[in-house]
Amino acid sequence: MTEATPPRPQTRIQRRNTEAILEAALEVFSAQGFRGATLDQIAQAAGLSKPNLLYYFPSKEAIHVALLEGLMDIWLAPLRAMDPAGEPKAEIMGYMRRKLEMSREMPRESRLFANEVLQGAPRFIEGIEGDLKTLVDDKAAVIGAWAAAGKIAPVDPYHLIFSIWALTQHYADFDVQVRAVLGPGRAPFAEAERFLETLFERLLAP
Repeated sequence: MTEATPPRPQTRIQRRNTEAILEAALEVFSAQGFRGATLDQIAQAAGLSKPNLLYYFPSKEAIHVALLEGLMDIWLAPLRAMDPAGEPKAEIMGYMRRKLEMSREMPRESRLFANEVLQGAPRFIEGIEGDLKTLVDDKAAVIGAWAAAGKIAPVDPYHLIFSIWALTQHYADFDVQVRAVLGPGRAPFAEAERFLETLFERLLAP
């Protein structure tokens, strides 16, 4: 039985076109959602013909999954960085700040993921039930041990993580609403960081 031939590395032009397609798709999907986005829109935004786009990705779904797979590693990195040997409250507060910074720097990625989940994650449920759940289970155990040792207040570790997601990603997913309600001259992310620091400092105090 012969071994499968490994895929040939992409040329510089192929890498450039792949990156252009994914960047264009991120813009289109985050604005239109999966159902509203079309291959024609993505090809136009990437500066490619539709047949050229289909040379790299066979379908709209394939592009969407490639984006989500690339995003998952980035999305989980701040939680992975939570150090079990660190000072508990500082580690949790650091995670909150990193998530808020990601919402400020990567709003399109946040909306892409949110849209997928709101639809029931039909194209990415394995990633959520796999890598994401495994990591959350691991870090929830760490937080639970900190609480049991009296190093932080007794909290449900899963709902603590969920609350950090909700209270940071809101500023990306509902940016228009936040800015409209706050009005001109306000700094949503700077204000959010100060508020969330106070909130979690009080919540976590043993």
